[in-house]
Amino acid sequence: MRRNPVLIALGVVTALVLLAACGPAVTPEKVEVTRIVAGTPIVVTATPAPVPKEEVPDVLGVFPRRETLIAAQLTGRVAAPDNFNEWVGWKWRDRGMQQLMNEPLWSVDFATGQIIPGLAAGDPVYNEDFTQVTIPLRQGVAWSDGQPFTAADVVFTVETLVKHEGFNAHSFFAENVARVYAPDDYTVVFELKQPNSRFHTTFLDRWGSTWIMPKHIFEKVEDPVAFDFNPPVGTGPYKLHSYDPAGYWTAWERREDWDKSPTGILFGMPKPKYIIFQAFANEGAKILAQLTHQLDAVDLSADGLKAALAQGKTNRAYQLTFPWVVNNDPCMTGLSFNTAKPPYDNPEVRWALLLAIDIVEYEAQAEAGAGTLSPVHVPSLGPYPDYYIKPMQDWLKEFTLDLGGGETFKPYDPEAPARLAAYARDRGYEVPDDPAFIASAFGYGWYKYAPEVAEKLLIKNGFSRDADGKWRLPDGKPWRIEVISRSDMSHLEYRNAAAAVQQWKKFGIDAVHVPSDNVSALTQNGEYDVSGNWPAFEPWGAGPDLYRVLDVFNSAYVKPIGEPTQGHTSRWSSPAMDDVLKRLRETDPTDTEKVVAAGIDGLKILVQEMPGIPTFGYIGFVSWDEYYWTNWPGAENPYTQPYTHWGPFKYMTPFLEPTGR
Repeated sequence: MRRNPVLIALGVVTALVLLAACGPAVTPEKVEVTRIVAGTPIVVTATPAPVPKEEVPDVLGVFPRRETLIAAQLTGRVAAPDNFNEWVGWKWRDRGMQQLMNEPLWSVDFATGQIIPGLAAGDPVYNEDFTQVTIPLRQGVAWSDGQPFTAADVVFTVETLVKHEGFNAHSFFAENVARVYAPDDYTVVFELKQPNSRFHTTFLDRWGSTWIMPKHIFEKVEDPVAFDFNPPVGTGPYKLHSYDPAGYWTAWERREDWDKSPTGILFGMPKPKYIIFQAFANEGAKILAQLTHQLDAVDLSADGLKAALAQGKTNRAYQLTFPWVVNNDPCMTGLSFNTAKPPYDNPEVRWALLLAIDIVEYEAQAEAGAGTLSPVHVPSLGPYPDYYIKPMQDWLKEFTLDLGGGETFKPYDPEAPARLAAYARDRGYEVPDDPAFIASAFGYGWYKYAPEVAEKLLIKNGFSRDADGKWRLPDGKPWRIEVISRSDMSHLEYRNAAAAVQQWKKFGIDAVHVPSDNVSALTQNGEYDVSGNWPAFEPWGAGPDLYRVLDVFNSAYVKPIGEPTQGHTSRWSSPAMDDVLKRLRETDPTDTEKVVAAGIDGLKILVQEMPGIPTFGYIGFVSWDEYYWTNWPGAENPYTQPYTHWGPFKYMTPFLEPTGR
């Protein structure tokens, strides 16, 4: 049917008028204008016609866009969206639980190096032999349902965790706590079974810590381990608004009594009224959402960030100029072996798999060669090279593998960073020859690409190749390695896993990459071969103490496959590491010399045993859209850490500014 062009035009005009009428108008501002009347300048006041704001659809049909901040959820779709019981298993805490709902006793901010007291009112106070610690609590805090937060909540939490084996932190508290009590409403005293100068750090949030339970809710529950804790109640500045039953988004609303949260008390009112964490199918969907102003904050890949910055007029990165990235993140990326599962329980097999990796090819695929290498399980940034990596160089150069038959091999390669720099030059980047620059940008060393040595180690342990050159296990069956990771292609877990698979395929192993939305639960329960999970927990990001890095290898945390572990997902431990941890627990954290000595011994053990392969430090390809929100904590103004998925994100929210668009 032919349409009347006049009516079509009239319809468009009418629609525009109606659209303008629907949008909220900007309040007209009176401005002074100088007119010339009969040759005499006269100042008069003129009121310009009101200019309507662009009408913006509500997010999900509910949330006013100008009051709503939307962030991509790092860990992807939530597989158990109805369950908020963070104390049991993995519950996708970055759906907003740790960043908005919960307040820990303390948080560490790697960007500022500060320890922020949340529910705690100050520092922990230990006795002389570290067998007792007293923690002062912040007054004036209320749970999001209005009940006051007191020391009774802390005492109840610890006693409940000790009583029930199904809780993640049961082993830690059962091993450490002899008694916990509250002399008053805002003081908690812990009597410990053994000296532990780091006991309080279980309550110090970096990415996860021991959260406090609301006693008035959990004490009424018959089985707190099976409890879904839905709706959840927290002491943070936001409360749960709603969530997608399929797990694709979770929405949070600012509490009316936000001033009774530590965030509000310390920093003021959070600016966004609503915050939504959303999972996306792939990186393309993330970029498209941000380019259409439907996603304010997101982590991308290197190529994804380039695309977003090139196309988005209001996009910005952490750094305003090249290399754009977050380069002060203390995470160490790499691979983790399931050492509770043969053949990955054999350190010589683990070393063979490492030596089958050409780290330059690996990095080229994983992150375009942009990562800084580290041969040990801490990143080559901040204080860690001076405290650990440089002092360990002589030991690393002399570290030797026994290949059998009297043959040995020294795997360390201090020239690996130079090879990575050469790769960058081949790609057209200007890379100075200055050794100090190369060490800073590419690291101090890694390991040799030695597939022939890897072959000798495997043959020594009963492996063999078939007629096609494919590897077989000692029992003669084909060797198939499944490497699991997050399903988000931009995440460095995914990219480490994909790079490892290509290297091991080239070596003759039937290696396959298995991305999964459920990777956190699978690794925590030990249901995997190899993962792209970090090979060790990241350090605090401030000071030399490596207790957080090493304590996850405590033998007290090891669980059989099928049960969630509080420790590292590799399920590796050793008596030697337990001894290092005992030394650290009995050492004052301010005694730098002893802390570093114990840390070096712990890192040596990890190199010898290699329960996980450290590759390169984490690079954050953060993209922020400044269309609706601005004053992000970029490199020029790093008032807090830059990520929306970490716990301290809550402390960013009072400083974000709405643009009014």
